[in-house]
Amino acid sequence: MNILIIGPSWVGDMVMAQTLFICLKQQHPDCNIDVLAPDWSRPILQRMPEVRQALSFPLGHGVLDIVARRKIGVQLKGQYQQAILLPNSLKSALTPFFAGIPKRTGWKGEMRYGLLNDLRLLDKQRYPLMIERFMALAYAPGTELRKPYPRPRLEIDHAERDRALATFALSVGDRPVLALCPGAEFGDAKRWPAQHYAEVAEAKIREGWQVWIFGSKNDHPGGEEIRESLIPGLREEVYNLAGETSLAQAIDLMSCATAVVSNDSGLMHVAAALNLPLVAVYGSTSPEFTPPLADKVAMVRTGIDCSPCFDRTCRFGHYDCLRLLKPVQVINALTDLVGTPLSLQEPVI
Repeated sequence: MNILIIGPSWVGDMVMAQTLFICLKQQHPDCNIDVLAPDWSRPILQRMPEVRQALSFPLGHGVLDIVARRKIGVQLKGQYQQAILLPNSLKSALTPFFAGIPKRTGWKGEMRYGLLNDLRLLDKQRYPLMIERFMALAYAPGTELRKPYPRPRLEIDHAERDRALATFALSVGDRPVLALCPGAEFGDAKRWPAQHYAEVAEAKIREGWQVWIFGSKNDHPGGEEIRESLIPGLREEVYNLAGETSLAQAIDLMSCATAVVSNDSGLMHVAAALNLPLVAVYGSTSPEFTPPLADKVAMVRTGIDCSPCFDRTCRFGHYDCLRLLKPVQVINALTDLVGTPLSLQEPVI
């Protein structure tokens, strides 16, 4: 049985989609799962053992281009018995329809009648989590999802990781690595202040840790702000990798981390899928829909009255949901998760 997945458009969603792939493999151990998704997602999919191949989808997020979608569909004709659509958009249903895939499964959304012939009605109270909504598409309508739920788990090729370490002249050795992910594509209302991140970095460096900063090119200035906030002798222990690595390298390098501090972002879900001890910082959003799925997770937030608002920018202009979340709360959460190695309890500077 060959199954085509129409993948989501965001890093975190793609990571969480692995729960669906695991459920499909549990039901059909011999099935082949291919994922049609943008090229940026290839490094994530290549680290999921359930996925046979990642198929390149050349259109950007939000682009309709019916002609191109039809062309891709024609190329896929006769190859799949089922398509499962994770986006709820009408345009995401066009390619499987043009491919003539016999069974086309997805949730009702954007007038997809006719394009999907296995159309499901979503009960949001029954499936409050995104992974539940993904997983439910693996089963017949009304099937009770069995707990415990599978969790995303990315597999790392150690040779590739060693090459990434060599490329950026990084070394792990006996020094713990704190990974910081201070960016968030959603907007400023998800970004904990750089100065707060710097205080966490300083505390861990004084315990003997090194700090690696991850993110996109847009996050590089914020990483420099964190680094430059530290005094000489400390800032040299911070490596700003934001915008310098590929996504593949970022995943492999992050797997070396002893612990991670992240905003609510795609990289938060990558860290969780690597099963790293993780402190997740929440401001305008909530972990109730897409919580990080790892064994050791601390979710910190202020819980002030206006949070969560789910706005990209603060409607009041104060960003108190993030500003009032003090670094000591994150530092204490890190200590609860990983402790302080006995040999590193005394300050080194």
